[in-house]
Amino acid sequence: MITSKSVEKLENSAVKLSLTVGKEHAATEYNELLSTYTKEVQIKGFRKGKVPTSVIERKFGEGIRQEAAANLMDKALKAAMEDLEEKPLGYDYPEVQGEPVLNPDEDFTFELVYDTFPEVKFGEYKGIEIEEKQVKILKKHENIELEKIQEQNSVVMDKADETVADDNIVTIDYCEMNGKEEIVDTKREDFVFTVGTGYNLYKIDKQIIGMKKDEEKVISKKYKEDFENKDLAGRSVKLKVKVKAVKEKQLPDLDDELAQDVNEKFETLDDLRSDIKNQLKEKAEAKIKGEKVEQLMNKLVEESDIVLPLSMIKAEQENNWKNFLQQSQTQEEQMLQFLQMQGQTKEQMLEAWKENAIKSLKSQLIFNKIIEDEKIEATDEEMEAEIVKQAEMYNMPVEDLKKSFGEAGLKEYLSSDLKQKKVVDFLLDNAKIKKSADKVDYTDLMA
Repeated sequence: MITSKSVEKLENSAVKLSLTVGKEHAATEYNELLSTYTKEVQIKGFRKGKVPTSVIERKFGEGIRQEAAANLMDKALKAAMEDLEEKPLGYDYPEVQGEPVLNPDEDFTFELVYDTFPEVKFGEYKGIEIEEKQVKILKKHENIELEKIQEQNSVVMDKADETVADDNIVTIDYCEMNGKEEIVDTKREDFVFTVGTGYNLYKIDKQIIGMKKDEEKVISKKYKEDFENKDLAGRSVKLKVKVKAVKEKQLPDLDDELAQDVNEKFETLDDLRSDIKNQLKEKAEAKIKGEKVEQLMNKLVEESDIVLPLSMIKAEQENNWKNFLQQSQTQEEQMLQFLQMQGQTKEQMLEAWKENAIKSLKSQLIFNKIIEDEKIEATDEEMEAEIVKQAEMYNMPVEDLKKSFGEAGLKEYLSSDLKQKKVVDFLLDNAKIKKSADKVDYTDLMA
C-alpha cells in the first residue's frame, strides 16, 4: 500500500511524516466510493442505482475525492504505525498539512505533523551530593501540639461577665450610618467571629473590646488608601454595632482524662506526649526526605537534555487544572466566574503553572527512565501487602477496596506507586549525603 515513507524531525519533539500510497490503491479507494454513491444516490430523472458514473462524478466528484483521500489517509497512517518508531502521543492526533488532493490515476502523497515521546537524556544519577537538615524537636513543640488538642476538645460557653475581650466569640449586628440614618445595603445581622482574628469586613476587633452583651455604639473609623477592601480604602466610616452574644472557649485540663478522651489507647498524659513526640519525629523525617528528593530532582533536571513536546506540556497543565478544581471542590464554571471577578483568567493561571508543569514532567520522565534502566519492579507480594495497608487506611475490607477501584486498575496504580517509592529510595541510597552542621527548629522546618 505505502510506496514511500519518510520522517523529518522538527522542534519540540515533533516530527513530519510523509507518506505516499500507490496509485492502484488510490484508484481502488476512489472507485469503491464512487460505486457506493452510484448505488445509493438519488437524482431527479434517474432511477436509484441507475445514475451514470459520469453524472455522479460531475455532480459529486470533488466531495468523493475528498472523502476517498480522508479514508486513504486513515488506512495509510494505521499501516505506517505498525513499524514506525516515531509514534504520536496519545493526546496529540496527527495534523494533516495542507489539503492533499487525490487523483485516482496518480500516487497519493500527504504529510502529517505530530508530537512524539521525547528523548530522555540526563547526567549521572548515582553519587549526587545533597544536604540533609538536622532538626531540633523540643518540649515546646510537644506543648504546641497539646494546645491544639486542647483547642479541638474545647467547649464554647456563654461568658460569665459578658464583656468582649480578645479570643472571645461574639455575635453582632452592624450597619454603616449616614448621619442618623442606617445605610440599608450595609446592614448585617447575627454576624459571628472570633475577636483578634480580623475575620470581619470592617476590622473592628479592637473597637469592640470592652463592650458588653446588648450594648450598642457607633464606631468611627478611617481606612488607609491601601486598605485591602477597595470599597473602604480611603474612606471614613461610622458603623453602628450591637453586641448580641459573648462566648468563650473553655479548654480541658491537660491530664490523663484528656489523653483517654483523645484515644482509648492512651492511659496517661505521658502516653499521649510520647505519641506526639513520635509523630513530630515522623513528620520531620518525611519533610527532610522530601527536601532531599527535591534536591536530587533539581540537579537531575538541571543536567538533563529533554525537549518536551508542546502537547505534553498542555496536557500536564490541563491535568493540574482538573486537580485544582477537585481540591477546591468547585465546578469549572464557578471557578471561571471567580477568576473573572479577581481580574484573572484560566489561561493566566496555566501560564503561571507552566514552569512547575515542565519540571514535574521532566522529573517523571527521568524517574521512569531510571526505573527502566535499573529494572526496578514491584512484586505481587509487595502489591498485596500495599493493598492490605490501603484497606486499613480507608478502614474497609480488602475485597471491597479491590471492587471500588477495580482490581486490575488498583494493581496498575499500586505497581506504579511502589516503583516510584523504590526509585526514590534507590537514588537516596546512592547519593552522597552531607549532614548540615546546625540544627533547624522543628517549627521553621515545617513552615
